[in-house]
Amino acid sequence: MRRPLIGVTTSRRSGWRIFPLVALNVWFAGGRAVRWGAGRPADVASIDGLIIGGGDDISPDLYGGDLVTSARLDPARDALERRLVGEAQDQGKPVLGICRGAQMINIALGGTLDQDAYATHADSRYYRTILPKKTVRVLSGTRLVQLTGNAPMKVNALHSQAVDKLGEGLHIAARDSGGMIQAVESTRDPFALGVQWHPEHLIYAHRQRAIFRALVAAARAGMARDSQIEAAANAAT
Repeated sequence: MRRPLIGVTTSRRSGWRIFPLVALNVWFAGGRAVRWGAGRPADVASIDGLIIGGGDDISPDLYGGDLVTSARLDPARDALERRLVGEAQDQGKPVLGICRGAQMINIALGGTLDQDAYATHADSRYYRTILPKKTVRVLSGTRLVQLTGNAPMKVNALHSQAVDKLGEGLHIAARDSGGMIQAVESTRDPFALGVQWHPEHLIYAHRQRAIFRALVAAARAGMARDSQIEAAANAAT
């Protein structure tokens, strides 16, 4: 069977340096990545899985928040990714959200964001680094804990916002030491997982590589299911 094809959305500003790193993680996990972004062709039917990558803040227009003058926004990317998450859900394609991507999964499913998460969670240590400085705890009974185990995990952090009200069908999969949401996941298929950190920068950590392996495995399972359906349809005719 061919390698599952994973569409990866990136920002216009930093995508040129981030995409190769995400693509390398996807390749090690058994998949193959293609870069998507605003202005590029993006058809969910052409891929087997989807990664919504990190980047600029999401416009508060999408969830009824307040416009912050210091925020750097990309409305075209917002619109693209919101559509892609919805189509992936409709077509049964697995989705992984990274940082901004975790927030977009939540918004696309009707959730909201806390625009000043560190003010809300005063006990959460503020970090802005790709180094693994923040401690997160994965919750028991989640899909994520099956991938990473339940031991405290050191991750990086580049965000100031976080998931607030959960989107439809999502539940919390991890929090930091101050209670801030650090991961969300779908309670049903298709696979949907959003992590607030950047596992692509932690390629040396086996628990972070497991996140990409899970996405690719879900994509491969979808390919096998589609092949069986096609074979059954051909046999019927």
